[in-house]
Amino acid sequence: MSRELDVLVLTPDFPPALGGIQLLMHRVVSHAPGLRPRVVTLGSRADRDFDRREGLEVTRVGLRRIPRPAAVAALNARGVLHALRKRPDVVLSGHIATSPAASAIGRVLGVPVVQYLYGHEVGVRPRLAAYAVRRADRVVAISGYTRELALAAGAEPDRVALVTPGVDLPEGPAPERNGRSGRRTVITVGRLEDRYKGHDVMIRSLPLVRAHAGDVRWVVVGEGSLRGSLESLARATGVSDLVQFAGAVSDDERDALLAAADVFAMPSRLPADGLAGEGFGIVYLEAGARGLPVVAGAVGGALDAVVDGQTGLLVDPNDHVAVAHAIAGLLADPARADALGRAGAEHARRHAWPAVAERLEGLLRQVAAEGA
Repeated sequence: MSRELDVLVLTPDFPPALGGIQLLMHRVVSHAPGLRPRVVTLGSRADRDFDRREGLEVTRVGLRRIPRPAAVAALNARGVLHALRKRPDVVLSGHIATSPAASAIGRVLGVPVVQYLYGHEVGVRPRLAAYAVRRADRVVAISGYTRELALAAGAEPDRVALVTPGVDLPEGPAPERNGRSGRRTVITVGRLEDRYKGHDVMIRSLPLVRAHAGDVRWVVVGEGSLRGSLESLARATGVSDLVQFAGAVSDDERDALLAAADVFAMPSRLPADGLAGEGFGIVYLEAGARGLPVVAGAVGGALDAVVDGQTGLLVDPNDHVAVAHAIAGLLADPARADALGRAGAEHARRHAWPAVAERLEGLLRQVAAEGA
């Protein structure tokens, strides 16, 4: 039996903070029994209950009142100190923000470095992204689209590994939706912070969805600075009566809303500069795991998360008419929607977190062996 691999995990994003990166970093280290992760991340004393409950070795750097740039700088410094005190087998950098520390550890101690890349951060900080991918021994791209971003940033092709994110599978079978009557429900789950998520396109699609599918409502799960403008757009479009802004909800409440819905739709598009957008889209897997057919934009990481015509429909995310026709078509054809949902549940099972963690652990062991 292989010995445990000592992995120093450097990431500014880790639970109990919310977000896709936070979820990914926690799941891959907690579902890999062959790893001994030592996590250095941001946080405060309020996170102690989470760390104690999870049983992970976590060092929290910086109180929440410290500006994030200063806290990230402290995180990088603490990461280097951790490596100097106990040399790890490999460093896993969970964000390009921790690539300076990862690179320094690699140079000083000769420890191999694996760098995660998602997508959005490449457009926000292109120079740091280029630095991160060129200094790493391996780059983990979460989708084919992210892999292309890594190569464009200067990563060597044979050093980029594709490891898609995973999903927490719900207990029990997916809800039965075929044959439902009454008001049909479309749901979107995502923070109201990034315009590329396509909430505005969803609002513009609703009059057509109502015209073709009749009594329908759109449930929006998530909170953020765009909520006010989206509510104004819904009023101006005349669809306020169709829209329910649920705000930020607990995981249990989110799951209940997904179980009560008929279609999941989030037509994410590429930002105006053409960089990043949806690196993968774990929410598409989460919807599929609950038997929901998915409507997504045919760009970016959604091309990996959704199998067009099998687990959902990929459409032009800038075309509200195409989005409306896809949603209305699924609402009008419950048998097809059910078939896509069942295929989506099977697709999600193949992406369960233990399977993803096993693939990442294999990569880390390979890199550590090459470094030795």
